[in-house]
Amino acid sequence: MMPWNAEDLTFDESRFHGKARLFPLTDFVLFPHVMQPLHIFEPRYLELLREALDSDGLIAMGVPVAAWTGDPGAAPLRSAACLGKVVTHQRRKNGRYNLLLLGVRRLRIVRELPGSRPFREAEVALVDDVYPPAGVERRETLQSELCELFQQFLPEGFSEDDSVAKLLTAEASLGALTDLVSFAAPLPHPVKCDMLAQTDVDLRAAALCGALARHAQRGASDEIGDAPPGPAPDGARRRRFPPPFSTN
Repeated sequence: MMPWNAEDLTFDESRFHGKARLFPLTDFVLFPHVMQPLHIFEPRYLELLREALDSDGLIAMGVPVAAWTGDPGAAPLRSAACLGKVVTHQRRKNGRYNLLLLGVRRLRIVRELPGSRPFREAEVALVDDVYPPAGVERRETLQSELCELFQQFLPEGFSEDDSVAKLLTAEASLGALTDLVSFAAPLPHPVKCDMLAQTDVDLRAAALCGALARHAQRGASDEIGDAPPGPAPDGARRRRFPPPFSTN
């Protein structure tokens, strides 16, 4: 992998002009604040990646609509998406790429743009988290409840790790925490889509707590770290933590 520095982890909103390259993946939802390994091999997405690497390094991870079963590259997309930035990449001898993509912002797809490119592009709008003033008093309780529920799904040793505990309880804002948990927890794909689309942080946290509690009550027995490499629907097995490289 190419080395990276602090600048690779930042997103300069002032230089973003509302046009994004679209990379749809079935049964995968990227969130802000999380890092996902990707393996790129399809020619259309190799071209997309090369253009991104030659310019702003940005890729929008789109989510196909639930009923679509064909080529995800041609699927109608949900309006909610996540903008990612390539943090580091490695070109393999066969021309394929491994890369690490950092989720940087929520997006709303305004409209897809016509064009003759192999990959899709869209006009998009950046979407901010909303912290309603009415939720201030309950927010700390929500954060504690969310941390407690999520720790049930961590691999053995992670829940006792001081750095993980510090991240969950102190360093992450409630918005960032909901994104980290939504990404890593073994929740059904539609739930993850709802979490990405919800911008009200208090509502998102409350809904996420409810989803985690229901999942725990069902008594799922697999461990997050048991998932083998390769694609699988979100919720079909617990996601490896940290996640493996995807296949596209």
